[in-house]
Amino acid sequence: VQVVESGGGLVQPGESLRLSCEASGFSLNGYGIIWHRQAPGMPRDWVASIGGTNLKKYQESVKGRFTIIRDNAKNSVYLQMNNLKPEDTAVYYCEVTRLKTSYWGQGTQVTVSS
Repeated sequence: VQVVESGGGLVQPGESLRLSCEASGFSLNGYGIIWHRQAPGMPRDWVASIGGTNLKKYQESVKGRFTIIRDNAKNSVYLQMNNLKPEDTAVYYCEVTRLKTSYWGQGTQVTVSS
């Protein structure tokens, strides 16, 4: 069982990135997926989530800019991030959860800087 994030990088303000959360060893069907992020010196914070029924929720600061997308065929969930801002700089983590079980990835760094 493994969850792996990818897609981070260094971009300029206003640019876009697409983060991937890929699961192996189990199917994401029926699991909720939560994207978190942690900026330096700050606690980990929830960013966006998609439930087992595909209900989507977003932190207020990313509404209209970020979109969470589930692709069951690829057993993956994506976080499309548009119009990135310097305050979006953080390590982004994917949590896959159902009932009392959670799997976490290792995180992917997103840096937004001019």
